[in-house]
Amino acid sequence: MANKSKKGKIKVTGEDIFPIIKKFLYSDHEIFLRELISNAVDATQKLKILSSKGNYKGELGDLTIRIKADKKAKTITISDAGIGMDADEINKYINQIAFSGAEEFLDKYKDEKNAIIGHFGLGFYSSFMVSEKVEIISKSYKDDSIAVRWECDGSPNFKLKEIEKEKRGTDIVLHIDEDSKDFLEDSKITELLNKYCKFLPVEIAFGKEEKTEDGKKIEKDKIVNNTSPAWTKKPSDLSDENYKDFYKELYPMTFDDPLFHIHLNVDYPFNLTGILYFPKFTNNIEIQKNKIQLYQRQVFVTDSVEGIVPEFMTLLHGVIDSPDIPLNVSRSYLQSDKNVKKISSHITKKVADRLKEIFTKEREDFEKKWQDLKVFIEYGMLSDEKFHEKAMKFFLLNNTEDKKFTFDEYEELVKPNQTDKDGNIIYLYTTDKEGQYSFIEEAKEKGYDVLVMDGQLDAHFINNIETKMQGKRFTRVDADVIDKLIAKEDGFESKLSSDDEANLNSVFQSQLPKDTTFLVNFEALSETSNPTIITQNEFMRRMKDMSKMGGEASFYGNLPDSYNLVINSNHKLVSELKDKMYDKIGADLEKFDKEINSLKTDIEALGKLQKDKKEEEIPQEEKDKKEELNKELSKVENDKKEILSKFGNSEKIVNQLIDLGLLANNMLKGESLSKFVKRSIELIKS
Repeated sequence: MANKSKKGKIKVTGEDIFPIIKKFLYSDHEIFLRELISNAVDATQKLKILSSKGNYKGELGDLTIRIKADKKAKTITISDAGIGMDADEINKYINQIAFSGAEEFLDKYKDEKNAIIGHFGLGFYSSFMVSEKVEIISKSYKDDSIAVRWECDGSPNFKLKEIEKEKRGTDIVLHIDEDSKDFLEDSKITELLNKYCKFLPVEIAFGKEEKTEDGKKIEKDKIVNNTSPAWTKKPSDLSDENYKDFYKELYPMTFDDPLFHIHLNVDYPFNLTGILYFPKFTNNIEIQKNKIQLYQRQVFVTDSVEGIVPEFMTLLHGVIDSPDIPLNVSRSYLQSDKNVKKISSHITKKVADRLKEIFTKEREDFEKKWQDLKVFIEYGMLSDEKFHEKAMKFFLLNNTEDKKFTFDEYEELVKPNQTDKDGNIIYLYTTDKEGQYSFIEEAKEKGYDVLVMDGQLDAHFINNIETKMQGKRFTRVDADVIDKLIAKEDGFESKLSSDDEANLNSVFQSQLPKDTTFLVNFEALSETSNPTIITQNEFMRRMKDMSKMGGEASFYGNLPDSYNLVINSNHKLVSELKDKMYDKIGADLEKFDKEINSLKTDIEALGKLQKDKKEEEIPQEEKDKKEELNKELSKVENDKKEILSKFGNSEKIVNQLIDLGLLANNMLKGESLSKFVKRSIELIKS
C-alpha cells in the first residue's frame, strides 16, 4: 500500500469556529458522548441499509458500538463497525464543517430516513469541548479501501495519513483535556450513557460483566442500552405487563404502577411515536413536571417538553419520539415551528379521547382512580379550552357520601331541591369535611347534597367553571346561614326589633376576639337553628384560597381574614339575653336613647337651616354649634356602647354563644378553648 499523507486546513468560514463550537454551539459539554455515539449508530445503520439493498456483500459481523476509557492515557475511545470512511470522505465530511453525511445519504435512500440520526454534520465537533486532541481512525466498507488516521488539536490545522487497519469501521479517540478529566470516570460515562443512549437502536457496550453460560462463568461485554424499547413496537405486540415493565425501566426509582397508558403511533401529517403514562399524581404539581422524555430517533434530547406538549401534559410520564420535531443545531432544545403546534394539539386530543374511552368502557375502574387523576384533569381544563370541552364529559364531582357524578348527572340530582328563588342551581361544597361538619349536617337536614372540593386546584377550578355554566353557582357550605345559602321565597319573621338588634350588636361586638375582623349580623332563622354561626364571604374566601396558588388573586392574600358572626334573632337564648339586657340596663339605655334622639333632632334642625347656604354664608356661631352637637352625640353614643359592653362582659352567655359559633367553625383553640370548657362547666352547675 502506497502510504500517502496529507496536511491542510479545515475549510471553515473563519478562524473562530472552534471557540464558537466549544462555548456557544453546545451549551452542555456532556452531550459530546451523545453526538459521537449517535454518529456511530448512523454509520452502523447505514451499513445495514446498504447490506439490505444488496450494495454491500460482506458479512455484517458484530456491530456492537464499544466505549473505552483509559484514565492513564487520558483517552475515551468510541468504536463502531459501520461504513467507515476513506481519505476523500474524511476530507468531505470532517474537513468541511457542516456538510452533513446524513443529508447526502438520505438523497439516495429516502425511504430509510428514520434510521439516520444526524442532520447538521456538526456533532463530531462537540468532541473538542472536552478534548485537547481528537483522532479519527477509520476504514471504509468499500472494497480495497485504505484506512486513514485524522488528527486535530482544536485548531483549524489537521493531519491526515494512510495507516494499516484490519477491520471496517471507525474509532474516535478523544484526548481529554485537564478541565474535563471527570469524564474519564467510569461512573460519569455510565451516567451519560444511561441518560442519552439508553434506547439507541444499536447495541452499545461499556465495560465487562460476568455471566454464566453452560454452567461456566464467562466475562462478556456489558450492554448498556435496550435497542427495541416498547414505544418502537406495535401496541398489539405488547401486554399490560410489558407496558408496566417499560415504565419501571424509564423510572427505576418509582415503585407505584401507572394508572393508565396511551400508546402514540402517528405517521400523518407528521411522524410521532411514544407512550404516555398517567402516574399517581401528587398534590405538588411542580414535583410532577419534567418526567416526559423527548427522543429523536431513539436519541434522548430533553425531559423539558413544555414546547411539544401543553403545560398540563408535563404532569404525565413517558416517552415521545419524533424525527419531525424541529431542534436547534445542537439538538439541545426545541425550535418554534408550526409542526410543534400540530403535534401538541394531536397529543392533547389523543389523551382526552383515551380518558373518555376509559371512562365509558371502564367507569367503575375510572371512579376508583379518580382522586389520582383529578389534579391532572383540572389542570388541563384550566389551561386548555379544547381539553376542557372534551373533559366536561368525564370530569367527576365527588360528594360527601363518596358518590361520583358527571356534571350532567349532578345537575339532574340537585336541580329540584337546590334551585334558588332566582332560578340558579346552587352547588354546595365543602373544603374540609371535618372542620365544616356542622354546616354539612345542616345542609343535609335540608335535603341538600354537598360536594367535596378540597383539592389543590379546586378554588381556581370552581372560579373558572362558573364562568362557563350559565345559571349555576358554587357556594361553600359555611359561606352563609343555611336558609340563605339557597335563598327561597319563604322566610322567617324576626322576633327582634331593629333597636333590639342594634343594642345586642354592641353587646356581642365588645366580646369578639380582637385578632380577627368580625361583622355582626342578625338573621331571622328557625328557632331550632344554632343561636350563632360563623360564616365567611364566599368571594373573599375563594380569592384568598386562589391567592395561595399565586396569580391574579394574589392581592387578596394580603388582606386580613374577616368573618361574619351571624346571630339567630329567633333563638330562645338570644331572646332571653335581650330580656336580661333590658331588665339590667333598660333604664340607662332609655335615657341614652332620649339624649341621642334629642341631639339628632337639633343637628337635623341646624342642617335644614344651612341646607341652601354656601359654606362662607353660614355664621361661625352656627358652625360652632353644629360641631358641639356632633361631639356631644359621639360622647353619648360611646357612653351607651360602654354600658352595653359592660353588660356583655358580665354575662357569661355572651362569650358562650360566640365561642359556640367559633367552635363549630373549628376556630376555637388554645387558651380560648380552655376558657370555653371551664365556662361551660360553670353554666351547667348554675
